[in-house]
Amino acid sequence: MTATYNLPDGPQMPRWLRTIKFVSQPVKYVDDFAKTYGDTFTIRSSNSDNHLVYFSQPQALEQIFTADSSHFEVGRGNIGLKFLLGDRSFMLADGDRHQRQRQLLTPPFHGERMRAYGEDISKITRQVSNEWQIGKPFKIRESMQEITLRVILRVVFGMEEGELFEELRRSLSDLLDFISSPIMSSAFFFRFMQKDFGAWSPWGRILQQRQKVDRLIYTLLRERRAEPDKNRQDVLSLMMAARYDDGQGMSDQELHDELMTLLVAGHETTASALTWALYWIERLPEVREKLQHELNTIGGNPDLSSVAKLPYLTAVCQETLRIYPIAMTAFVRLVKIPLKVMDYELPQGTAIVPSIYLAHHREEVYPQSKQFKPERFLERQYSPYEYLPFGGGNRRCIGMAFAQYEMKIVLATVLSNFQLSLVNKRPVRPVRRGLTIAAPAGMRMIAKPQVKPVDRPALV
Repeated sequence: MTATYNLPDGPQMPRWLRTIKFVSQPVKYVDDFAKTYGDTFTIRSSNSDNHLVYFSQPQALEQIFTADSSHFEVGRGNIGLKFLLGDRSFMLADGDRHQRQRQLLTPPFHGERMRAYGEDISKITRQVSNEWQIGKPFKIRESMQEITLRVILRVVFGMEEGELFEELRRSLSDLLDFISSPIMSSAFFFRFMQKDFGAWSPWGRILQQRQKVDRLIYTLLRERRAEPDKNRQDVLSLMMAARYDDGQGMSDQELHDELMTLLVAGHETTASALTWALYWIERLPEVREKLQHELNTIGGNPDLSSVAKLPYLTAVCQETLRIYPIAMTAFVRLVKIPLKVMDYELPQGTAIVPSIYLAHHREEVYPQSKQFKPERFLERQYSPYEYLPFGGGNRRCIGMAFAQYEMKIVLATVLSNFQLSLVNKRPVRPVRRGLTIAAPAGMRMIAKPQVKPVDRPALV
């Protein structure tokens, strides 16, 4: 007996037109489809077994995230990242290999080890922000990128400032900026753009820049293996000391690919979140005043772990990640074994798309969802199927706690020392930046010294 399947309704527009809208108007793309077709809709493929089905209902997301992982294939659904992350990235692995690598990478991002990185984060933030010229406009995203890249190099790569540090910093910045530019963002979705016609072609330039970064990372790995130090607490050193169940450590290729994965997942994304947070804080005086008052109450030279526990600061970060989640969807899951989600029977080959953005804008969960209201996170607690800025299930971001911690330390350090104001007061809308959405890169701010209460020295 042949199985029968049913898929939700969806748009009937040509694929090329749909893809252009997906690339150029990522938020409007899903908003429009959701208004027309409801909670669940299908993006149909010319291949009858390869349709994309978007889900955003908490019940559907719970079914997807709690289903046996053997029902899905995730790596192949995200194979477009392979050129950047490498063959051995845990992000592109499935089954036992994904679980083994995940277990090795998770410990450094939790507990006391994570909190030990707070002083480095605060110091780097002060170094970058102290370069701002008072009263002179600057691009806020560039500063946030500089902070998050330096944090990655210091905390994850374990690098001290020097020649290799500067060369890798410049090379990584050039590579990621070029990949995230408007024209190259399209290359992730239009395969014909992924052609190497030499160093002067866009894709050829990306590959050349990637090779340079590869050489620098392998140089770092050789230096670290030549002079091992058991007292080092950076993430790379902890990864090098970790062992699989069979006693084997990670190879240089595995280490390289995981470093690239942690960089791509933790640099651009956190920079975007910080840029949005500062935008909303400046746009809404009542938010700025409440947050400043809370920072003023913690006294001088507080323990950074107490900063991370501030309730309103935490709510501001949560609302920032809700209203415009940096990744609009969780990992796409390809159905390996026919699966029922809600009332829909999904055949093998269907691509399930858990929509973070649409889940975060369900009016019954988040009334007035288009408004920035941190108070909603002080009034109730949301389930992991209602609020999921870091994805869900066995694919939830391993750096979730670290990213939230970094956001709070950076924001508290900046706002304790500077008052920021937007040069252009008009509202801004998200734009595509590679596979993520972000505030426009050209958004500028002006800094002036923060007026501090006489009994509260600057946050360190």
